[in-house]
Amino acid sequence: MHPIVRRQTIGDLLRRTAQRLPHKLAVQCGNTRWSYAEFDALVTRLAAGLAGRGIRHGDRVAILARNSHGFAAMRFALARLGAVLVPINFMLKADEVAYILRHAGARLLATDSGLAELARAAAALDTQVQDFVWLPSEDPSDPAPGMASFDELAACTDPLPDTPLASTDLAQIVYTSGTESSPKGAMLTHDAVLWQYVSCCINAEVAEHDVALHALPLYHCAQLDVFFGPAVYIGSTNVITAKPTPDNLLPMMAAHGITSFFAPPTVWIALLRSPLFDTTDLSQLAKGYYGASIMPVEVLKEIARRLPQVRLWNLYGQTEIAPLATMLGPDDQLRKPGSAGRAVLNVETRVVDDDMRDVAVGEVGEIVHRSPHLMLGYFHDDERTAAAFTGEWFHSGDLGVIDEEGYISVVDRKKDMIKTGGENVASREVEEMIYRLPQVSEVAVIGLPDAKWVEAVTAVVVLKAGQTLSEDALIAHCSTHMAAFKAPKRVIFTDALPKNPSGKLLKRQLRQMHV
Repeated sequence: MHPIVRRQTIGDLLRRTAQRLPHKLAVQCGNTRWSYAEFDALVTRLAAGLAGRGIRHGDRVAILARNSHGFAAMRFALARLGAVLVPINFMLKADEVAYILRHAGARLLATDSGLAELARAAAALDTQVQDFVWLPSEDPSDPAPGMASFDELAACTDPLPDTPLASTDLAQIVYTSGTESSPKGAMLTHDAVLWQYVSCCINAEVAEHDVALHALPLYHCAQLDVFFGPAVYIGSTNVITAKPTPDNLLPMMAAHGITSFFAPPTVWIALLRSPLFDTTDLSQLAKGYYGASIMPVEVLKEIARRLPQVRLWNLYGQTEIAPLATMLGPDDQLRKPGSAGRAVLNVETRVVDDDMRDVAVGEVGEIVHRSPHLMLGYFHDDERTAAAFTGEWFHSGDLGVIDEEGYISVVDRKKDMIKTGGENVASREVEEMIYRLPQVSEVAVIGLPDAKWVEAVTAVVVLKAGQTLSEDALIAHCSTHMAAFKAPKRVIFTDALPKNPSGKLLKRQLRQMHV
């Protein structure tokens, strides 16, 4: 039997949805509207156009772009061609983008007009990038000079190369911040992503009749693979925007009859505080999703009061598991506030001690998983891959407790990750940047509760004797050299940092001191 007979890849699923629902609206972004049949045909032409520029099976192709129909089409065209998607956070600085391009060995970089300058600057920093593709944006824009045009590639009439793709082929390398200063590239196969789509459709109830608004960045695995991908798989209508602000989102929800929406708690809070909220028709909104951090209980109650028809889900996971791992459903939001719920359909989750034994109810342990969602490992990093899979389970790095019903609550981060406004920030990366300042003797970067960011990046600093440094100067230093979301929102100057007898910094105690 030829392998293609049983194959299911990310590129295949779009074709199958187009065959089931050819005339249904698949994608709307700005003035662009594609039916599923149109979307599928365009993706095939775009894949052929990329092949004409030398992109082959297994080549890494990076996307540095804001949300758009162009981004959506590139995602599926790369999958259909057998190339490997490398999505990049557009809030990074040029040297941070260049690190990912170099590490992944990306041959082509797709970008939009607003980010073309950053893309060129990053690619020039000793990377393997040989070609650029300009992607159209939500709002009309002129193609970036000297770049291959999306529209020209999507008009290609050449046949798509006959490439032997397999479900087990690498589909994407998604870079995730660790406690180390350098990000890690999680390698995800087509079948890992697709098993995760199945869990999303079942546990998060992604459905064909949904009209979903995709407003959080598609470079992030949550929007891309918990919502957009499963929605295409099942046949939803997808409205895409690059502007996740209340002034844009609320009118869009009313105009398009949005029924499904995902955002971190910071965005939900911003919607509730908007003067437009009470005058906007949100009667069609039926499903609300959040993740990246816990929704404050008072905000859950406010949503229940002001949007009584909306059912809420809390989705927890991480890039390495494609990314959904556990889910807290609508019936448990107020019954189990603060919980990450239980493992989804295709995931097995435990909370264990250092000897891999299940902890007792209420006892703190590390959250570990087994699942076909999981990554193959970290790209070009055997050591960190081996550490992540110690004991034949994937170690999340998150510390949690489990209750008598099997519900897990995340209580701390073994990896010492800060989740601010829906973005991951590695504290060590920020600490290393602050240590560049000659006035600094010691620094610890932690996340503290914040009304806007949910968790604010906070630097606790000990200065060298006789030195002075202002909060504004420290923040400005970080903002100059790092993405703005990584820079501290607050600086606390102190005489000493708490440590144990062996000299280990006690960050949990530090957080308790300053909450």
